[in-house]
Amino acid sequence: MSGSTPTTTPVVEGRAIVQDYHVPGSMFARAKTVRALKGVDFKVEKGKTLAIVGESGSGKSTLARVIALIDAPSGGELLIDGEKVDISARRPGPAMRSKVQMVFQNPYGSLNPRQKVGDVLMEPLIINKPEITASERRERAEAMLAKVGLMPEHFNRYPHMFSGGQRQRIAIARALMLNPSLLVLDEPVSALDLSVQAQVLNLLADLQDEFALTYVFVSHDLSVVRYIADDVMVISKGEAVEIGTREALFADPQHAYTRQLFAATPVTDVEAIRARVAKRKAAKALA
Repeated sequence: MSGSTPTTTPVVEGRAIVQDYHVPGSMFARAKTVRALKGVDFKVEKGKTLAIVGESGSGKSTLARVIALIDAPSGGELLIDGEKVDISARRPGPAMRSKVQMVFQNPYGSLNPRQKVGDVLMEPLIINKPEITASERRERAEAMLAKVGLMPEHFNRYPHMFSGGQRQRIAIARALMLNPSLLVLDEPVSALDLSVQAQVLNLLADLQDEFALTYVFVSHDLSVVRYIADDVMVISKGEAVEIGTREALFADPQHAYTRQLFAATPVTDVEAIRARVAKRKAAKALA
């Protein structure tokens, strides 16, 4: 009888992910290929959060788009729930797309201004689950509005009638409509005020607990990363230079680039955010 510890299948795993971009030539320069990702390896277990950090142009958003199945990588393997994604296909099928959803940085640009909120939420079901009836779609959409802290009357309002924080809640609700196992969040709170950031981070923490969600969280804000991440991957020039637990990386970063990045970026408000979360959870427990 084996004494080894059973292992679980990661929700998402990348093996030597490569991403090349073709830059067309001009009368002054030849066409060339730019390698934005250079063989990146990672994996994220169920219910955990992997934060991806790095300076602008490091490749973190490029990797996020690959994980979210928006862009196919040029090479390597991407597995979702242990199933290999066919990177030769232009777009994965509905079953695979339903497993992964993305929340973008800009809550003002990620929602169609001509669609009512209810239509925004029901659209993923119409496209990916046409067998669901109209009444069921509406019921799911209204329930998801409540999950993100919005009201039933918001169903028939347009995005311009909401604040930035409320719009990001709508974007999160839309991402959850297909019951994904993985959310890719690309700078989801960077466009929000600090107080609203804390509210949205609290919401994400609550939703992760309730739905056993797995997050890939791209951020330049180390305070946010230190609050929300279980593990942190540091990317520089398309390479993952260091990956480890949040506690290990913040306590004793090993790579020179990680130390430089952390030294250049102040980490503040973490304890204040944690205190707000604890206070909120205590109030819910007494309710």
